[in-house]
Amino acid sequence: MPRRDDIHSIMVLGSGPIRIGQAAEFDFSGSQACTALREDGFKTILVNSNPATIQNDPEMADRVYIEPLLPDVVRSIIEKEKPDALLAGMGGQTALNIATELAHAGVLDELGVELIGSDLDAIDKAEDRDLFKRVCESIDLPVPYAIACNSMNEVLEAAEDIGSWPLLVRPAFTLGGLGGGTVWDKGQLVEVASLGLRNSRIHQVLVEESILGWQEHEYEVMRDAHDNCIVVCTMENIDPMGVHTGESVVVAPQQSLSDADHQHLRDCALRLIRALNICGGCNVQFAFNQATGEVRVIEVNPRVSRSSALASKATGYPIARMAAKIAVGYTLDELPNPITGHGTTAAFEPTLDYCVVKIPRWPFDKFRTADRTLGTSMKSTGEVMAIGRCFEEAFLKAWSSLETGEPHPRPLTRADESDGEGMAERANEPLSDTTLVQWLKVATDKRMGALFEAFRRGWGIERVHEITRMTRWFLHRFQCMAEIESSIVNHSGSIASIEADDLRAWKRFGFTDAHIADAKAGFLASGWKRLPDAVSESAVMRRRHSLGIHPRFRMVDSCAAEFAAKTPYYYSTYEGDGESGIDLLPNLEQRDKERMVVIGSGPIRIGQGIEFDYGCVHAVGAIRNSGRDAIIINNNPETVSTDFDTSDRLYFDPLSLECVTEILLRENAHGILLQFGGQTAINLALPLEARLPELQGLGLATTIMGTSTDAVDEASDRERFEAFAERSGLRMPRGATGTSADDVRAAAHSIGFPVLIRPSYVLGGRGMEVLTDEEQLQAYLDEAYLAPDKPLLVDEYLGHAIELDVDAACDGEEVLIGAVMEHLEEAGIHSGDSTCFIPTQTISPSMLAKVEEQTRIIGLGLGIVGCFNIQFAIQNDLLYVLEVNPRSSRTVPFVAKATGVPMARIAARATIGETFAQQVIPERRSELVCVKAPVFPFIKLTGLDPAPGPEMKSTGEVMGSDPDADVAYLKARMATEIPVNTEGGAYVTVRSADKENVVPVVRDLLELGFTVHATPGTADVMRRHGLTVKTAYRIADSQQPDALNLMRSGKIQFVVNIPTISGGAVRDGNMMRRLAVEMNIPFVTTLSGAKMEVAAIRAAKRGPTIPQRLKVSYIKE
Repeated sequence: MPRRDDIHSIMVLGSGPIRIGQAAEFDFSGSQACTALREDGFKTILVNSNPATIQNDPEMADRVYIEPLLPDVVRSIIEKEKPDALLAGMGGQTALNIATELAHAGVLDELGVELIGSDLDAIDKAEDRDLFKRVCESIDLPVPYAIACNSMNEVLEAAEDIGSWPLLVRPAFTLGGLGGGTVWDKGQLVEVASLGLRNSRIHQVLVEESILGWQEHEYEVMRDAHDNCIVVCTMENIDPMGVHTGESVVVAPQQSLSDADHQHLRDCALRLIRALNICGGCNVQFAFNQATGEVRVIEVNPRVSRSSALASKATGYPIARMAAKIAVGYTLDELPNPITGHGTTAAFEPTLDYCVVKIPRWPFDKFRTADRTLGTSMKSTGEVMAIGRCFEEAFLKAWSSLETGEPHPRPLTRADESDGEGMAERANEPLSDTTLVQWLKVATDKRMGALFEAFRRGWGIERVHEITRMTRWFLHRFQCMAEIESSIVNHSGSIASIEADDLRAWKRFGFTDAHIADAKAGFLASGWKRLPDAVSESAVMRRRHSLGIHPRFRMVDSCAAEFAAKTPYYYSTYEGDGESGIDLLPNLEQRDKERMVVIGSGPIRIGQGIEFDYGCVHAVGAIRNSGRDAIIINNNPETVSTDFDTSDRLYFDPLSLECVTEILLRENAHGILLQFGGQTAINLALPLEARLPELQGLGLATTIMGTSTDAVDEASDRERFEAFAERSGLRMPRGATGTSADDVRAAAHSIGFPVLIRPSYVLGGRGMEVLTDEEQLQAYLDEAYLAPDKPLLVDEYLGHAIELDVDAACDGEEVLIGAVMEHLEEAGIHSGDSTCFIPTQTISPSMLAKVEEQTRIIGLGLGIVGCFNIQFAIQNDLLYVLEVNPRSSRTVPFVAKATGVPMARIAARATIGETFAQQVIPERRSELVCVKAPVFPFIKLTGLDPAPGPEMKSTGEVMGSDPDADVAYLKARMATEIPVNTEGGAYVTVRSADKENVVPVVRDLLELGFTVHATPGTADVMRRHGLTVKTAYRIADSQQPDALNLMRSGKIQFVVNIPTISGGAVRDGNMMRRLAVEMNIPFVTTLSGAKMEVAAIRAAKRGPTIPQRLKVSYIKE
């Protein structure tokens, strides 16, 4: 059936900010869908609230709206743009919920808009737990015994009815399993189900029997309106049931099922998608009991999902693209597969002749106090994927892609239990068997390392199976890896004497040069980075190269090489027939284009999100537009950069020195771009430059493009940059560097409290804190790990300072300033967690001129070529330079959307040699105020204090724009999906220094009709100013009413909590902020935030906001 001619314009809903449970996979799917629809001539209208995505670049759709993803806002845009159809299946659970709400309310029918892709009935049957159960039963598919509940009384009755523990709580229409989990008693049931009922769009949870310990399998399925159905990919979780699939290590294709069992599950998946009448892509999850052969259907996602992105990248099959085509009438048998061209149609099921492993990336390295236990509610921020010819190779490649500081599994010691003073000594003591059993038994981020360790210690398959309930097939693979590692440890002789056969065997199973060197040295407690050169990673590389051992590069072609693929999408492997030499790019001597390699940003994690993938995609585009070949290396299956047609060649491999080196050799690359992949890529600069002389002997003559490695080091190294600042007349906060606890104490005493303390070369402010006294300093040192190569930086803390961010680019001759951003919060809260404004709102023209002048001094003085970011602070009319990042920053996409100046593209062109004078710089857009607001993961991560601070905690961001700054801020706040309440009660508690300053805020709240509750000290000050407030006691006072009591009884709709640094108020504030998060009550922790929130409430009372379309000067209307 050809494309539908009765539809001309289609609205595509995005997924909003990056958050736990909904990451970059929907930027990838939405971008693919928009491209597919536009190439067929459809007018596309895109609505999304996330400024950091490629998806809502002005080139991606005919109309782009960066507006809150809320039903009323979407309705107003529909009324304005009048689309014929709405495509919601590309925007995750957020888009699906909005579409179903508008459809059920009759809005879509009223406005004449058709819901395309899966229809409303199919979505309801898949998402409503009770309807889904009935559909499964109608086609004889077994589901766990379960009862749908819409109230807490029904939940408790269901538990009585089922009559056994544990139970599983599954909420309907929620994101990443939010509000779900395994519960072992009535107390846990009430706690989890309350959250589930509160967060479910239809206030429904399913209470079901537990099938803990069964295998979990996924089938990614496609279907069209003619009932053509295919299975795109099968996937198997290493973790047994009880862990959300997004939290599991996932393997594709399935490894442990018999063909008969696979065919049975395949038939079940196809029967189910037909019964639900889903058109497009969907994901079916099964539980399978290998001992008995029993099957249970767990759930269906009637949309593209995180698993869809993984399946797409694992097979090469563009699921989102095909789903968009199906939505407008095409059938699978008439669509060519873009990977093979016209060799196969989209109705061919992909065939894999390799193994794929996905490992989630968790944020526990940043959130040390968070509960690390993994369950049915997601906690990971992103994931990595690796491809190998066997499971072992794929698993170890995935491990080395995680960027957690350990690129391979090392023997576990007591140092792995906790950081802090004495860590170096504890690294010499093995982890106890008791602790190891616990790490195997309870699913956490440490479990895979514990599996490896168990087999290192000689534990048997059955012993580990009894503890973990993991499938024995996978346990045999872990045992195999441990045995190979043992053979390396026990190998006699030097690295220079390793035989070719041994080295090939080790490499074939995924052992990196660093892993081999570390094992050969006996896994010294001092770590793999400090090995002498003769026994280091470089020594293994030199031996390997001397033997002619290099990886082979295989193609991901979706059909196991049965048909020629036209889209080069590669992975490295050491499996082969003993071929020697570099696996050079075919027909290299005939290629006349320069080859430029862009290093990607790896997994999404806090501090390095989708913003850096945005920069990489723009860099690739700039290279291709210049007539050069663009090659990208990345390992994140969720991103646009790893889409099959973004670059000329894609390498899906770890972003390690070893892998990058081998790809440079294969490509004989002319240049490499490091500044767009965040800290991941920049960290490769110095090691790669040190390795280049050795690579020249193998025929590689490549250049690190843009900013020199020396300039990168000068900007990043504390002492070198301080010297530069002094030469250049720049002011910095007083600071010192310490490599021991005594150094740090001396620095703090010399500077004077409060101090800002942080590690050098940080990502997202990890380990950064403001310390106000000796006690806090000691507590920090107890958890910090200090070493000569890991110093701590101690800085004067600039209290009550205004912080600015500047994104700029330099071509070596002139500096282009993208934007100066003013932070709402005072300096001391991480820039990534701050709300910021373009243009600035309170900065004088003379100060802005000084900021711009110092930005030019830094760009030209350091010799920057490409993009850079500077953080300034203003205190008492003095301008301080806080930090310079010689790379693309997380605010670059926001600047592009706010100003209409595509900084990443301009900087990329400068990096490859095109000066600003040779480029056409678009005219700056200035009619709107744009506000970027952070989105936090606190609802998913228990054990955290939700108060923002110097260490970054946000997972994503949203944007609001309007001619009025208050309305722009209101829109950004609405987009976070934490409500801006316009009536009710406000709870106010502030530190003594700010009690007088908060009086105008309380007066405004009272004028707006709020009832204000305040703690005794704050209430006294308010009453002295004639303000009528009610007294609420501190939690520690054990008197009623206190904040928790008032919040639980529904009397508080807004909290102003400006905390003290220490004492009982800290505990009070933490408990109160945690409850506010759980009850979705907005709270602010700064005076400036409180004032802006009041302005937003006032703006919200004036009436609905007006959507603003994204406009840029370089695209003609």
